[in-house]
Amino acid sequence: MEAFKLICCLLLLSLSPVFAQKVPAAGEITGTVLDSASRKPLRIASVSLLHARDSAYVTATTTGGDGDFLFRRVAPGPYRLLVTFMGYKNISLPITVSRDAPLNVGTLLMTEQGTQLNEVVIKQERAPVTIKQDTIEFNAGSFKTQPNAQVEELLRKLPGVEVARDGSIKANGQAVNKVLVDGKPFFGNDPKMATRNLPADIVDKVQMYDQSSDQSQFSGVDDGDRERTINITIKKDKGKGYFGQNALGAGPKSGEQSARYEAKLNVNRFNNHNGGPNRQISLIGQANNLNQQNFTIGEGGGPQFIGQPGGDGDDGPSAPSNITEVAALGANYRTESSTVKWGKRSEMAASYFANRAVTTTDRQSHRENILPGQSFLTDQSNYSKNTLLTHRINGRFDLPIDSLTSLRLTPNVNFQTKDLLSKSNSYSYRSLTDSLNRGLTYYDLHGTALNGYNNLLLMRKFRKEGRSLSANLNTVLTTGNSTAYNRSENTFFDTLTTGPRQNIDQRNAQNQSALQNTMTVSFTEPISFTKKLEFRYAYSNNFGKLARNVANKSGETDQYDQPDASLSRNFVNTFETNRLGATFQTRRLRYTIALGADAQLASLRPVDRSTDAGYRTRYGYLMPNALFSYTFRGNRNLRLQYRTRVVSPGITQLIPIADNSNPLNISIGNPELRPEYYHNLTLTFSASSRGGTDNFFVFSSFNQSNNRIGVSTVTNGSGVQVTTPINTRGFMSGNGFVALSKKVEPLRLSVNLSTQGSIARNTNVINESDNITTSTSIGQGIRLQSDYNGRIDYGLSARITYQQARYSLLSQQNMQYWSQYATGDVHWQLPGNLAIASDLTYTGNTGRAEGYNQRFLLWNASVSKQFLRTRQAEVRLQVFDLLNQNRSLVRNTGDAYIEDVRSRVLKRYFLISLVYNLRKFGV
Repeated sequence: MEAFKLICCLLLLSLSPVFAQKVPAAGEITGTVLDSASRKPLRIASVSLLHARDSAYVTATTTGGDGDFLFRRVAPGPYRLLVTFMGYKNISLPITVSRDAPLNVGTLLMTEQGTQLNEVVIKQERAPVTIKQDTIEFNAGSFKTQPNAQVEELLRKLPGVEVARDGSIKANGQAVNKVLVDGKPFFGNDPKMATRNLPADIVDKVQMYDQSSDQSQFSGVDDGDRERTINITIKKDKGKGYFGQNALGAGPKSGEQSARYEAKLNVNRFNNHNGGPNRQISLIGQANNLNQQNFTIGEGGGPQFIGQPGGDGDDGPSAPSNITEVAALGANYRTESSTVKWGKRSEMAASYFANRAVTTTDRQSHRENILPGQSFLTDQSNYSKNTLLTHRINGRFDLPIDSLTSLRLTPNVNFQTKDLLSKSNSYSYRSLTDSLNRGLTYYDLHGTALNGYNNLLLMRKFRKEGRSLSANLNTVLTTGNSTAYNRSENTFFDTLTTGPRQNIDQRNAQNQSALQNTMTVSFTEPISFTKKLEFRYAYSNNFGKLARNVANKSGETDQYDQPDASLSRNFVNTFETNRLGATFQTRRLRYTIALGADAQLASLRPVDRSTDAGYRTRYGYLMPNALFSYTFRGNRNLRLQYRTRVVSPGITQLIPIADNSNPLNISIGNPELRPEYYHNLTLTFSASSRGGTDNFFVFSSFNQSNNRIGVSTVTNGSGVQVTTPINTRGFMSGNGFVALSKKVEPLRLSVNLSTQGSIARNTNVINESDNITTSTSIGQGIRLQSDYNGRIDYGLSARITYQQARYSLLSQQNMQYWSQYATGDVHWQLPGNLAIASDLTYTGNTGRAEGYNQRFLLWNASVSKQFLRTRQAEVRLQVFDLLNQNRSLVRNTGDAYIEDVRSRVLKRYFLISLVYNLRKFGV
């Protein structure tokens, strides 16, 4: 904790020259906006305050019911007041704020926008922030970014938006999983493809909203299936031309690390015609061994390889626990037909993206396993090399059939091959003088998988306003084949329950496939202008098949020609549902109320073809849903939603055979599992003022289930664990997030405070005794961000988190620990086209196992020189982990264990790069 306080003090001192500037007294600006003809107030007109010298955004607000507006705490100096209102000509007024007296600009009269003549173009200025119902729209030109910055840097400037180091985005505390370009997908649904590959200076507007499903958008009835979305619109004068960022870089070998390299290819050709067909084509490539990806590895679904030991994944997006080398290349194409039929154009978007990722993991772990009245420890070391080759194809096709009917097809195909090599050593013991077992396992796997997804939506409107019919067919196909070799040597010290030694040399050949089809038909009928009734029916059939053939190696033939019937099985499963329901919705100007319910009949039919054993169970569910949304005056919104859902067990949870890929931790399926039934309650509240620069956001969610699928664990005297999935009662989880953001204008500083907490209660069975695990966490964060004078950007953030876990079976093993995180970054544009950038991050934690607590600093720095007439090229020298302290220590808490993991990660390296930013517009 002392180091955490020290780093915060050092970061604040490093910014002291900026904060040491004398902050002038603040003034006020008031005024009234009226219609010039009727002299009536114009309510919710956008009023923006801009710097006089460069029109940089300062703050914004909207007029009240009497057309009045007020700016408080404005630093003295020259400004420009910009007033905008849809259908009216803008007002631009130069003003000067004094510290001595408030400034009243009086009555501002706005004139209606007249009909535009041919050949006459009236260019209107836009407010920096505009709120349109549930959409917040940012004018990108009001948020300055450094030359040649990417969209990701622009998003960091926007109020309420957070961008993590790995590229993940949060907007008002909710994760953004979809980023669109001009309202259309860009390389499928991978957000990083847009935010890390498109330049910020081509962006016109950034729109932020919750997008509902395609069928819900068409019917007008909210189905509760919403996704936080960001839409990027391109400037008209940048919509035709070539652009992209290309780079080559190399660095010397450092210590035990190999030499570093980087290559980036990015060429885009946009040809957007105003009022005509749009065409876009992009070519993107990347190769490096720097743990940097401008895409999401494995996005779009990957193969589900069964029977492989863990340890080749990543512990979290913000803290890499391995070293990854990537190579990727792909193309994206979007076009519209030149012919307009029934007021619409046919649209087509398609992309292909291939990437190869080689992930090396070298980790050590210390696990404490919980048993009734006692526990035992396991120390493990694992080394693995995982090579994943992915090809993904995404498409979207919109076809108008006639003036009332249209068709949308959204196919996605993902093909992967995987090669995994791993070696694992483990030692389990009660104490240093009471050993349980020791194991050494070599595991090799090669597999291929094909994952397909397709959504076909037929939409039909009728002559009667509000009446509609839609049919949606959703298909998901997964196939996978793998061959794995498991060579294991295990020693057991308790020979009463197990023999003294166990040697395994097996081949596991596996074929798995699944096909799910879901047809949903929706019919909406308007009862009145504000009321609507929806009837819906959905049929779903999910068929899965798994064939596993295990053979032992023969000592005589040295071949895997001895089948092991106890580990081999041919298993199929069918989960079928019929669902019928209705929703009544009332939508008014300020509120929406929806009440509905569905009746669902489900059938689960697992069949073991190897033994001709079959199981068949039927279930009936009543699934109510409700929605209440209210928009208050002054840009405040409340949304309360209740949903229920049913989740079927997976085929690997049902198949009743042992998976001994880790002979010391064996898992067996349970064909008697029942589907899970969940209740979910979600509350969101948002309030915005001063044009979106001051924001308050609350998000909370609660989940409950009385038949959640948990695990039953049996541990014998030698420490060998066998786990089986079972249905458990009493599951509940809740989480909450509160955020407050505010603009401090005298320092051109954005302040963001966030508080988050969670609680979860699980019931599992350990050696036939119920174990109730309760885990809680609470964290507090702060982030400061500023563009102080247009040449210096700086930021400072800190977060502290407290976590605890309690176990009913062994209360003396209850644990609690703290984690601290602080970071500061600065970008300084110097004369002579020089730029310096640096960031310093402190990470610390306490309360973990001996040798697994950490306190370290990660310091990165770079210097760059821009050249050519338009500064399109630059030479950059960067240093990663200047102090050579980078590390990864992660704590995992489970229902029956506590685990600390230490991993080898990328450490200090130097890299020199040549970067060229392609910019050629209007051609």
